[in-house]
Amino acid sequence: MKIFETYTLGDLTLKNKIVMAPMTRSRAINNIPNQLMRTYYTQRADAGLIITEGTSPSENGLGYARIPGAFTDAQIAGWKNVAEGVHEKDGLIFVQLMHTGRVTSVINLPKGAKTIAPSAVPLIEGEMYTDDAGMQPHDTPQEMTLTDIENTQNEFVKASKNLIEAGIDGIELHSANGYLLDQFLNPKTNKRTDNYGGSYKNRARFVLETARKVVAAIGGSKVGIRFSPYGVFNDMQGEFEDLIEMYTYIAEELSKLNIAYIHIVDQRVAMNAPEFATDIKKTIQQHFSGTIIVGGDIHTAEGAEELLNQGYDLVYIGRPFISNPSLVEKLKTKEPLIQPNFDLLYTPDEKGYLDYA
Repeated sequence: MKIFETYTLGDLTLKNKIVMAPMTRSRAINNIPNQLMRTYYTQRADAGLIITEGTSPSENGLGYARIPGAFTDAQIAGWKNVAEGVHEKDGLIFVQLMHTGRVTSVINLPKGAKTIAPSAVPLIEGEMYTDDAGMQPHDTPQEMTLTDIENTQNEFVKASKNLIEAGIDGIELHSANGYLLDQFLNPKTNKRTDNYGGSYKNRARFVLETARKVVAAIGGSKVGIRFSPYGVFNDMQGEFEDLIEMYTYIAEELSKLNIAYIHIVDQRVAMNAPEFATDIKKTIQQHFSGTIIVGGDIHTAEGAEELLNQGYDLVYIGRPFISNPSLVEKLKTKEPLIQPNFDLLYTPDEKGYLDYA
């Protein structure tokens, strides 16, 4: 089957076309990648490519409890340790850089950090878990100043450079699922009247500027980006008038940068999003010259193969990787998959994390 064949991604050779999707697991005590995380990712190194859980490039982006960062020496050293474990098993690993923006409780942020977003539009839906005070309302963010915008972009650049120097194979910019980059794209969360708001080209400016700066720092072949068109997770607006034009424009601009891939999230199953109004995945693919990663609700090799037969390049798989560290082999042999314990997805220790076979 094609799904088990190798694939060339920039300068890298993937051992198969299966991508482990980024999934928050909240095991980074004090926001530092640790030995538990090294073991977890090393166990799953048979994936063609691992994309890690969302990792903040800034103290302002640590909205969830115990998510890792990539802005201190200790955090970078932790990621270096994780990369060494994965590489010992001949695996490849990209770190996903995720700034949570308005999806934040100040209790989860370090002292002195602040909740920032394109506009001061609070996330009313749901609450945020904190270790110290249980469930809490999301903070109302401060609208980012032009200085905040430049500083945040520079944080993405610094984190990217430090991660590559530490041995990580590449980074993914998380511009999906209602987090900071996606908040700039979406008219529900971007009410700005300056050059970063209004028209779709202005709303895309922050994302594209950040991508250009990161590419200039580490090279396009080490940069991917994730989008969730029509997504509603974190109370985003799923459809808007210029959505197709915006993603067409973004795909064309990213092609000029020769980035490694665009990763398109399908929220219809895992995140209860409505059906796509258009075939936006094909639209993006038609305007982007690099690798396209798609997936969603994939539990068999045949399901993954079908996406390759539709013309896509790589297939991401999420939750089955949580509870099946030898997932690739199980897909080959058709061994039944173990279901994850959903009560232990975000707990702080090895239970529900390292104890699956």
